[in-house]
Amino acid sequence: MSHIELLKRLIRTPSFSGQEDKTATIIAEYLQQNGVEITRIKNNIISRNKHFNPASKTILLNSHHDTVKDNEGWIKDPFGAEEVGDTIYGLGSNDAGGSLISLIATFIQLHDKPLPYNLVMVASAEEETFGKNGLSSLLDHHLPHFDLGIIGEPTSLELAVAEKGLLVLDGESKGVSGHAARNTGTNAIYRALEDIEWLRQFTFEKVSENLGPVTLQVTQIEAGYQHNVIPDSCRYVVDVRVNDCYTNEEIVNIIQQNIKGSIQPRSLKWNSRYIPAHHPIVKRAKDLGIRTFGSPTLSDQVHCRFPTVKIGPGDSERSHTPDEYILKSEIEKGIATYIRLLDGLEL
Repeated sequence: MSHIELLKRLIRTPSFSGQEDKTATIIAEYLQQNGVEITRIKNNIISRNKHFNPASKTILLNSHHDTVKDNEGWIKDPFGAEEVGDTIYGLGSNDAGGSLISLIATFIQLHDKPLPYNLVMVASAEEETFGKNGLSSLLDHHLPHFDLGIIGEPTSLELAVAEKGLLVLDGESKGVSGHAARNTGTNAIYRALEDIEWLRQFTFEKVSENLGPVTLQVTQIEAGYQHNVIPDSCRYVVDVRVNDCYTNEEIVNIIQQNIKGSIQPRSLKWNSRYIPAHHPIVKRAKDLGIRTFGSPTLSDQVHCRFPTVKIGPGDSERSHTPDEYILKSEIEKGIATYIRLLDGLEL
């Protein structure tokens, strides 16, 4: 089975985040058929290069095989793996099937060769939901120390040297219930609107060279239960994309100091990521003419406490869209690009 056939088989097998057991089996069998030993931990598949040397530096090759759920906008069969010329359609083809099979093909090509570093390939689960059984669950207890990570995501084969962090904030404003006809009480919606207006107007001072400004959007709001009762609580959700000039804790502190209601982060773990311009992988990319950029979208990079870059075939704008697709030519170029990046790399 070729790597393109592997991709088509993965597309035909539903693998919604948290339900990837069948695609994990397919990946494991493919690697074993190509002479690679695997370790399976839940729905994560781990492989090491044949000449793994604990004394050498180690590079992580990682991409995910879970997908979001298909939506009503699809015209083509999301699980059909329809091939039209150079194009393969299907859910997860672009995000991140193309990157995943390109990394797997690269790993298989390099698996038996003596290398100046170790390679560990991880096809991980639950990336789309940041679930507890994905890459984050492996890093502390099941994987070696890494000196570099290459995370496969659709970037048009440009090198993401930075990635914005994420804060999801739950805000609440309190009021006092009353009868709407009597105009009694204190309307929590109006109090919330004051804080929401501050959030809309506020600009964070520090702007990143790679990631631009911090951005935030109020994305959900909920209040009241009956038309004639003044609500005593108004809850809302804020999505904040954090650049590398701030920690998530700093962002929360700034907001808490300036609004009247309460605000609570769901997690402080998803900080922004950045790799220095002098790192060997960045220099290697520039020598190869690969453009570098800062990515606004989150990936499994957020779990890595070692230098990482994000690169892969496909286009991020196709992700999570109806009739998602990848080009076979993009995949072949992806394999060639990964190999060129790794060839002669000195950490």
